[in-house]
Amino acid sequence: MSLSAVLTRIDDQIPTATERLMGLLRIPSISTDPAYGAACQDAADWLVADLQSLGVKAQKRPTPGHPMVVGHIDGPADGTGPHLLFYGHYDVQPVDPLDLWNTDPFDPQVQDTDHGKVIRARGASDDKGQLMTFVEACRAYKDVTGALPCKITFFFEGEEESGSPSLIPFLKENADELSADIALICDTSMVAPGVPSIASQLRGMLKDEFTITGPRIDLHSGHYGGPGLNPLREISRLITSFHDDTGRVAVEGFYEGVHEVPEDLLRQWETCGFDEHEYLTSVGYTQPHGEKAYPTLVQQWARPTLEINGLWGGYQGAGSKTVIPAKAHCKLTCRLVGDMDPDALRLKIRKHVEERLSPDATITWDQNLEGSPAAVMNINRPEFEKARSALTDEWEREAVFTGMGGSIPIAGYFKEILGLDAMLIGFAQEDDAIHSPNEKYNLSSFHKGIRSWARVLDALTR
Repeated sequence: MSLSAVLTRIDDQIPTATERLMGLLRIPSISTDPAYGAACQDAADWLVADLQSLGVKAQKRPTPGHPMVVGHIDGPADGTGPHLLFYGHYDVQPVDPLDLWNTDPFDPQVQDTDHGKVIRARGASDDKGQLMTFVEACRAYKDVTGALPCKITFFFEGEEESGSPSLIPFLKENADELSADIALICDTSMVAPGVPSIASQLRGMLKDEFTITGPRIDLHSGHYGGPGLNPLREISRLITSFHDDTGRVAVEGFYEGVHEVPEDLLRQWETCGFDEHEYLTSVGYTQPHGEKAYPTLVQQWARPTLEINGLWGGYQGAGSKTVIPAKAHCKLTCRLVGDMDPDALRLKIRKHVEERLSPDATITWDQNLEGSPAAVMNINRPEFEKARSALTDEWEREAVFTGMGGSIPIAGYFKEILGLDAMLIGFAQEDDAIHSPNEKYNLSSFHKGIRSWARVLDALTR
């Protein structure tokens, strides 16, 4: 089979493929809002029907929340390629604030912009457009050859944007069915426009929250100002202790499990097209504010963080109220790298805070514990280099192994529960406004994403 024939088929069918994507984008599958439960069911049904049109044995599988979509198809009878597991998610973020959208978020439009045509809709980039790049590559393969190039399992989730509460139980209950040689995930972005990227490491996540209580009730600051412990002042002192003057986290043992980036990977990052000036100035910064010993990109991809995400307490109405508040509250998160253990790290952070509490201050910790380790891919596997070469051919620019500042827990779960390494290949752009009003996906990302997957499938089966 000539790969060029598949690529030609993709080029010829882009208008039809785009219209198919529009159909999926019209379904308001917002997973966090129970009002859209029926829409999530509709999106799963849509995907089942589309996979079945390719000859995939696909089913909508119930969970306590929104359904999973699972499908299986064999490759050619004489095929010797790997068994691939492809993952994407069909649920989307809420659209609020609606008044900031220039179009109806669930009435997808192809629009002309200064940077080319874009598909404008909620979910266009995260993750329906990305998911469909792989499905359309499979469709072109099937149209040209009558079969897919290898055995493929499709696995689409409907709760990724709402914390994936059903995911781990489903993976454990269906581990044998979902087993494969390697997983493919299309839910990431390119490091820079035109630079094909394979994410080789993703930061993990730890969440925690605490409340500092001082007096039994809010106090008059004229009666107790001075001798009274103020929880807002106490919590400010505590969070200031989290970092030193160089930007390093000052919690004892925080960096256990953190590794330096290998030199060969650093060299790739230095030439990957990352624009530090644009990255900083686009959000109003003039300089980086993290660990001074590390470049901005290394801070984003390969260093852990401890961030204060919310801080509140006391009177917040109009005017002033002269009180010493009884309580103050803090939400924090850590991004994890390497072999950092979220459970062990939580204990270290709590110990750091509790050892510094003033007399008459008490602390209450949130009991809704959340944490996931970083995911580090085995890029020495031959599949990674085959995919990188295939992407290089399509984009005519050397593909790079990148890191990711965010977290995609599914990659870690595939490793932990299914024993699978994952390749994360995505075609989103940093300006796609995912999770925000006016989300878009470049039509070129959709088109070349489909072509890229066709090349990757061809490379992996050779």
